[in-house]
Amino acid sequence: MHSPVSEPSETALPLGSVLPRLYTPPLITGPPGPCGCGCALTAATSYGFAAVEFADQVLGEPLDPWQRWAAIHLGELLPDGRPRFRRMMILVARQNGKTHLLKVLALYWLFVESVRLVVGMSTNLDYAREAWEKAVETAETVEALSVMLPSNGVRRANGEQQLTTSERCRYKIAASTRRGGRSLSIDRLISDELREQQTWDAYNAAYPAMNARPCGQAIFISNQGDDNSIVLNSLRENALTWIDHGEGDHRLGLMEWSGQEGCELDDPAAIAAANPSVGRRMDWDTLLGPARQAKLRGGDEEAGYRTEVLCQRVRRMNPALDAARWAALGPTADRPAVPLDGPLRDRLALAWDIAPDGLHATLYGAAVDDEGMVHIDPVRAWTGPKASAELRAQLPRLVASIRPRVVGWLPTGPGASLAADLAERKGVRSWPPYGVRIEAVKSEITQVCMGFAELVRTGGLRHSGDPLLTAQIGSAERGKRGDGRWVFIRPAIGWVDALYAASAAVHLARTLPARRQVTEVLTVPRA
Repeated sequence: MHSPVSEPSETALPLGSVLPRLYTPPLITGPPGPCGCGCALTAATSYGFAAVEFADQVLGEPLDPWQRWAAIHLGELLPDGRPRFRRMMILVARQNGKTHLLKVLALYWLFVESVRLVVGMSTNLDYAREAWEKAVETAETVEALSVMLPSNGVRRANGEQQLTTSERCRYKIAASTRRGGRSLSIDRLISDELREQQTWDAYNAAYPAMNARPCGQAIFISNQGDDNSIVLNSLRENALTWIDHGEGDHRLGLMEWSGQEGCELDDPAAIAAANPSVGRRMDWDTLLGPARQAKLRGGDEEAGYRTEVLCQRVRRMNPALDAARWAALGPTADRPAVPLDGPLRDRLALAWDIAPDGLHATLYGAAVDDEGMVHIDPVRAWTGPKASAELRAQLPRLVASIRPRVVGWLPTGPGASLAADLAERKGVRSWPPYGVRIEAVKSEITQVCMGFAELVRTGGLRHSGDPLLTAQIGSAERGKRGDGRWVFIRPAIGWVDALYAASAAVHLARTLPARRQVTEVLTVPRA
């Protein structure tokens, strides 16, 4: 029988971190104030203290320690009374209570500060509506607030959701689209799920709507995303530039609860750094179990855990290949790469591919050794407006020089644009070179992609450490084709032509027929 797994005691595990791992420090300096973290903020220099008291004394819903810290620091004031942070990013793992924090802030702005317009936005309007409904429910049930609501203070009609106080202060919701926030003058903006904004359309529609509001403030809250989260990534990088170098916009702030980059998925310290509520409102076993599963499975499960629970940026949310496994298959001091122009030359297959925009092209080689291990190595890559033309011009000379057994391409991809040129060369005496076969990859593209991924997963492949291919593997995502089949997505930004060329070369190398063994027959004359 197996021994039972010994789980660490909840009391032996750390509490979630109240302080974010990364944050923009206050401009206010001086003796430590009542915040409790050593900063100099006081009730005179941050409206956050009043918001914390409002949550406790008026709403009867005290903020958790991390929420209290966030409210105090985002509420820092300039000497003229305006909010120091015109834009504040709050990055924290999911299910840690960000909706409650936003509800408290929205109600405080409406009923205490009497700001004219608060707008709540999310990529999914239902999410914005849910936060709005919670604010409405509290406003209607807390007596100190309900007396400040007129009889028509709540409108729930679709597209017209609005909470209005007796002083005509409003809380509206909108979707994060190119129209959200336009034609409005916004005093406070709440933008949830910032990671889902893959263009600047929603940001450009909403944030400039605060331009005429000197006391305007936008709160962007989310967990981390991937390379497609362009708005989040840009704002975060700019905020870090200010933190690290004091350059840029001092009114752009960042609070980030996240695990240290490169941490193990089940590292309690990293989990606690990203989840300030763990050990308080969140149980440890709800996080550690999935961490161990994701650690074993890798791939998209690991990517999902890193973004959702560790609040870390990943290259892609649905990675086609495991970058760590790929790195382990590269050359080492004890295991150098096998050159394809050596003993494996008579088993060599080449394949090319071209990026859809025509700005990049790659020729890759692959061969299978006696043990069945596949070895790959780049031949050449071309970049720029003439990449496709240069591949077309140089390919015959390269093939004649290398003399592989087969050269191929994917007929369903952009590389097929060279097929016509190859056909026109059939009458040319030197083409194809003797012993070289030119052919399209006949198998389905899903077999080519999934076969390559299987070799990486099982360790049946060795590569030479080509930085181009490694970079493209780090950004490659799966595109589902049904029945569990998938291909490498050709992104709108970036290229995967090296990955497709390598995959096609591997497929050709693995399907090469064995060379015929020529046996010399000696005829011995009869005596």
